[in-house]
Formats: sequence, structure tokens, C-alpha cells
Amino acid sequence: MDKRAKIVLWAILVVIVGIVITEITRPRPINWNASYTSTDKIPYGCFVLYNELPSVFPTNEVVQVTENVYEKLIDLDTSETSSYMFINNFIYFDEQETNQLLDYVSAGNTVFIASSDFGGFLSDTLNIRVRSDYSVEELDTRLDFTHDTFQGESFDYSRGMLYTHFVSLDTLNSTILGHISYTKSNILDNKPDEDIRMPNFIKTDFGKGTFLLNTTPQAFTNYYMLEGNEDYVGHTYAYIPNTKVYWDEYKKAGRVVVTSPMRFVLTQIELKWAYYLAIIGLILFVLFRGKREQRIIPVIKPLENSSVEFARTVGSLYHQHKDYTDLVHKKLTYFLAYLRNRFYIDTQTINEKTIRELSAKSGKSLSETKELIEFILSLKKKTEHTEQDSITLNKKITQFKS
Repeated sequence: MDKRAKIVLWAILVVIVGIVITEITRPRPINWNASYTSTDKIPYGCFVLYNELPSVFPTNEVVQVTENVYEKLIDLDTSETSSYMFINNFIYFDEQETNQLLDYVSAGNTVFIASSDFGGFLSDTLNIRVRSDYSVEELDTRLDFTHDTFQGESFDYSRGMLYTHFVSLDTLNSTILGHISYTKSNILDNKPDEDIRMPNFIKTDFGKGTFLLNTTPQAFTNYYMLEGNEDYVGHTYAYIPNTKVYWDEYKKAGRVVVTSPMRFVLTQIELKWAYYLAIIGLILFVLFRGKREQRIIPVIKPLENSSVEFARTVGSLYHQHKDYTDLVHKKLTYFLAYLRNRFYIDTQTINEKTIRELSAKSGKSLSETKELIEFILSLKKKTEHTEQDSITLNKKITQFKS
């Protein structure tokens, strides 16, 4: 690599490091997305509220639930009275979840839901309907309560409200606990603006328990909890019994669904930049260390073992010439040498003592050893041998060695 190329690479490296440092140190833009999760500190998260729950319910436990309603309630101990809390911009319960939720409330428990919609199954069962008005510009919204204790108190909101309210409810089982007031703009209809005041917070009895339904979930977020409207949340939670509280973290708009380790890494700013730096480091390593530092070592094939080929060649010669006597003599010579080297047997004089000693050292039976030795002696006495003698000798020797 010449000097000019190194200068270019160093310049690229400096630019990359500068970009990384700029991205890390620059102020992050405010995230106005709706989240409602207990861990999000963005304006429309619920970090502040969730961490204040132990002070609202000081004598009872607050349990975070990360599974769906059906799975949680089906395994829940119904002998213990508790409250279940849902906060999100939109909450939908399917038929199974709705039935399980209704059984839970009917048993004497409380469910608090803050949402702009409560889903078809639950709305039909409780006989409620909600509606959201929309305005060209964001106007001030005011929330208040109907209870005598809170008379005269109102809470103003100016951003992110959806002007959602109840338009129909079951008057036999429901009680209005609070209202939402706003000015409806009719610019598109060429009508004058009108002031609206409608219910946004109701209590609905079901069996032995109670549903507390609120149509302004934005009021429970970090933005308004830190803007002086925390008393609205405190007054709202005054209607929830001081029991064990289950905080839903499953039906959240900002719930992080991790399907792979890499997706989790890329959602965490620190891990994401560590991942990017690792990739940049590998690229630089390849650029600077990728060149070969020595020549490729040629592959030298090892010498081939020609013993097998030699044995085949010699065997083929004996087979062609049919010199079985010489072949038998060589087999006997090699086998007797094997006995001397392996078992230290004296093969000069072969007798009964030799057979017993060989049987004991080789682990073969006395009869098998005797049969082999007698066959060897018979072959040594013969002057000429046949092909069958050679085959039988080879089989007996192979069987003895196995």
C-alpha cells in the first residue's frame, strides 16, 4: 500500500469517527410517539406513573404483567381481591379475553381502563359507545370530576388529546365520574364553534366488581404528570380500591417485540453504536491486514504407501505361476517368526509343550491351537502343496490372529 492510499484511508477513518461522535453527542429529538410503557421516559410514556404507584397503593403490591389478559387471569388466584390496570391509546380485547375479564370483575375485582376505545366485545357487553372529535388545530381541553370532594377542581390539557368521550352508556349500572370539556371547531361545515362537555370517566358495575373506564389515556403520561396535572391521576385512582394492583405491560403501543438478538441490539443506542464500531473495525482490519505477508505454501503430497500394491503384485505372480509350495513355505516362515516375536515361542522344536505354551500366551483354546500346529506340521512334511492348502493355511492363520 503506497503513501497516498494510506492518507486516503486515514481521512476516511477520521470522517467516520467524526460522524460517530457527532451522532452520539448531538441532542436527541423529542419522541412524541405514544408508548404508555412503564420504562419509556418519552412524553407519552408511563415511567413516572408506574414508579409512583407504590405511593398511591402503599400497603399493596404492584405487579407488572407482560403476558396477555387471558393467560394471566386463567391462572390467577380468584380468592384474592385485586385490581387490573390498562392504559393505552387503543385497547382491544378478543372474545376469550373479554370473557375472562368479565369473570374476573364479576368475582369482585376492579378493572381500570384508560383508552380512546375499548373494543367491540367489551363495549357491547357493558352497553357503552365512545366517539372522538377532531379539530384542525389543537385546542385547550379541560377535565373535571363530579364527586363533591373534587368540585371546583379542573385540569387543563393542551396537546395530544383526542377529544374522546362517551356518547352512550348503561344508565342502570353506570355512574358518571368525570367530564371532558373542549371547543369543537366546525370550520369545514361553515358552522360556528360549539362548546362540548361530555362524560369521559365512568364507573360500571358488573357482578360483584367494577369497571372504571376513562377515555383520556394521555392524562396519565409523563408529559402531563410532570406538567402539574398529577392530581388528576391521584383523584382518578381514588376510585380504585387499595388492593393488589396488576399493571398491564402487554397491550401497549410502545411494547418492544424482540424477534431476534440483532433487532434488540439495534433498538438500544449504546449497543447499536458498539455494533457499528465493531463492523468499522473489521473493515479497517481487512484493509490494513488483508494483504498476504508470505507466499502461499505449496501443498506437498505425502509419499504413497506402496506396500499394498507390492503385496498385490507378488500375490499375482504366485497366482499366475501356481507355485503354491513356495507360497506355503513363505507363509509358514512368516507365521513362525510372528510366534517368536509376539509370544516368545521356541519354534525350532514343536511339541506338546509348545502347543500348551502357545495356547496359554495367545488366549486361544488348547484344541484350536493344537489343530493349527498339527496342520502346520502336516504341511511341512509334504513336498508339494495345492491351492487348497494355501487357502486353508491362510484362513487358519487369520483366525488365530483375530
